[in-house]
This record gives sequence, C-alpha cells and structure tokens, in this order.
Amino acid sequence: MSILYELRYPTKWYAKVFTAVMALIIFAVLATAAIAGFLVYRIVKPQRSSSDINMDSFPGKPDAVDFDVPQLGARHGWFFPGLRGAPTILLCHGYGSSRGELLTLVSALQDHQYNVFVFDFAAHGAIEGITTFGYRESDELRAAIDTVAARSDVDPGAFGLWGYNLGAYAALREAENDHRVRAIVLDSVYDLPEQMVKIGVERSGLGGFPLMVRSAQFSFRWLNYKYREDPPLSKKLSSLAGVPKLFIEPTDDPELSDITRQIFLKAPEPRDQAIIPHGNFVAMDDNDKRDYENRVVSFFLMKLPATGGATH
Repeated sequence: MSILYELRYPTKWYAKVFTAVMALIIFAVLATAAIAGFLVYRIVKPQRSSSDINMDSFPGKPDAVDFDVPQLGARHGWFFPGLRGAPTILLCHGYGSSRGELLTLVSALQDHQYNVFVFDFAAHGAIEGITTFGYRESDELRAAIDTVAARSDVDPGAFGLWGYNLGAYAALREAENDHRVRAIVLDSVYDLPEQMVKIGVERSGLGGFPLMVRSAQFSFRWLNYKYREDPPLSKKLSSLAGVPKLFIEPTDDPELSDITRQIFLKAPEPRDQAIIPHGNFVAMDDNDKRDYENRVVSFFLMKLPATGGATH
C-alpha cells in the first residue's frame, strides 16, 4: 500500500521522477495515436482530381457506362470500343490519380484493337468516400468486369488488367479469384494495404517518430476490421499459374519496387519482369511515357492477342 500511496502522492525524489516520466510517456503515446489517426484520415481521403472529358469530341468514341457496386454505390466508367469480340483491358489507376490521367495509355491499347475500360475508385476522381488501398477496390473492379462482360461486343471470358500501386493491388486481388482474367500487368504492386499506409506516413515526413508508423497501421486495420483475416496476396499466387504476368519495378520508388520484386519471385510461371528508371505513369515525361506504353501494349499483344471472338 505504501508503494501505491507514494506513486499517487510522491514525496521522495525518485518517485517524483518516475511519475513525471510515466506522465510524459502516456502523453507521448496519446499524442502519437492522435497524430497517427489524423494522418490516416488524410491518407485514406486523398485530394481528388476531376476526370471529365467531352464524350462527343474525344477520339476513340467512348461510351459512358454506369454500374453499381453492391453496398458501395454507383460508379462511372468509360468504355473505348476496339475490335468486336476482342478482349477488354481494364486500367486501374493508382493512389491519388483518376481515370482521366490514363487516356494516353487507353489510346495506345485501343489503337491495337483492344476494348478498354477505365473508371474511378472510391475517394478518387468524381467518387467520394475513403480508400481501403485495395480491399474494397477489388469489389469495384469485379463489378466493372461483370458490367463489361454483359456487353454483346466483347469477349466475356477474356480480360486483361493493368494497375499501378493501389490499382495493381486491386487487380492482383481480383485476378486471383476470377478466371476471366487472362493477362495482368502489375506496376508497383504491394502485398498488404498496410504497406501503403507505411509509405504514406513516411512520405508525410513523420515516419521517423517512434511508433508513428505502427500507430497509423493500427488505425487503418481498425477502420478495415472486417478484412483482418485476409492473407497477403502472395499467399494465393498459385491460383495464377498459367496466367501471363508482367511485374514492373521502378527504381525511383525503392520500397514498392522491392515489394514488387518479392511478389514476382514468388509468382508462378509465366511471369516477366521489367525494371524501369521512373515510376508513376501519369507523371512521366513524353519519352518515358511512350516507352512505357509500348512495353505494356507489346505484353498484351503477345499474351492476349486482340482478335475478335465469339460474343453472346
């Protein structure tokens, strides 16, 4: 009892020091948790950019396509028609981006007779909400594939996917559970959404503070508690045996590049690897963007030829 009394009403110098240190520790933990919670809020609600185009004058004659995602609401996509009955390539934009920033890649694929479909994930473009860094985004992608597959001018069983970081995770997660995906390009893919939270905290400049990254990841896991039992994507890679895969690793993003490389090494054949100097397609200069487009188009031409097939 005397020890507890001394801690509650310290009179000796060492008890006072101990109490002060404990108070500082508690304050630091609470402050870290509060800052981490605010950081996570900012990370899962990125600044959205507009992605409107004039559908009547835009080359490629796109169709505006609306579709619903169960429990998540309406989504809006653009369908760019290619050869009737040909495969469809779905482009999955990255974190902080939007469908409107992928239009040159859309044109490169459509020029080679592919059908192409783009849409905005939650918390991006015209869509409100928060990002889950791939958990719910894969549901959005599945709904988009289902919508396109119901058209009479595409091959309903032949889809290609391209994705960058957030989009790459959603694409890989969907491909592991959807036999309609016949080829996939994964640029800067990660294994767990918490890895993107870590990168977001580090890029904020606060990653060096003790426990900041762990606190942010804990907050993110709490927000996405229903997915707590979901394994890393690398645990289900065996389901993609026989599906051609291209892993793109940009050297100017070493953390994501390293994660992508580890997933590549675990992936079954057929698999290809491309190491490029600059990542983030939408921020590339014209020459790098052209080389990138040629690489992606060439992969799909070899692995998923744009030939017309039977339609329903």
